[in-house]
Amino acid sequence: MHIQAGDTEVFIRAAEADDDDFILGLTERFVDFDLPKWRKRNVVIEGIRRDLIRHLEDQPPGSFMFVAEDDGNGQRLGFVHLQTVTDFFTGHLNCHISDLAVSKQADGKGVGRALLLYAESFAREHRCERLTLAVFPGNARARELYEANGFGPELIRMAKPL
Repeated sequence: MHIQAGDTEVFIRAAEADDDDFILGLTERFVDFDLPKWRKRNVVIEGIRRDLIRHLEDQPPGSFMFVAEDDGNGQRLGFVHLQTVTDFFTGHLNCHISDLAVSKQADGKGVGRALLLYAESFAREHRCERLTLAVFPGNARARELYEANGFGPELIRMAKPL
């Protein structure tokens, strides 16, 4: 799918085996902000990396990876990992944005927005009732992007370190 992202025409396609290193190379982008004080940066990165590897290698049902690239030169710019899930309350199908990351070189160029638009299109195509995601409270930049694209808080997950 082609999506205009600012000055860049973005092409979003299904991830392939040779995209694995690119996708895994973006895991540090998930902690470019202040984490809750009880979360250690390296542990969060490793947890995300482990989960991505599982989805890349096992390709479980309901798990879909997509890569955004510059339509002009094929340079990879970011990725989104979508999962189809059953809504706890309604039992209907939802689409969950499990992971979304953009390379530092593509920051501020509309690639994140393009990936969100793609996720919404995917969710509608799969007849999902909602498009959901989770974000750390300290990730102000991502929260701003999500809110500007129609997302709002639904549940607040709270934690207490023991």
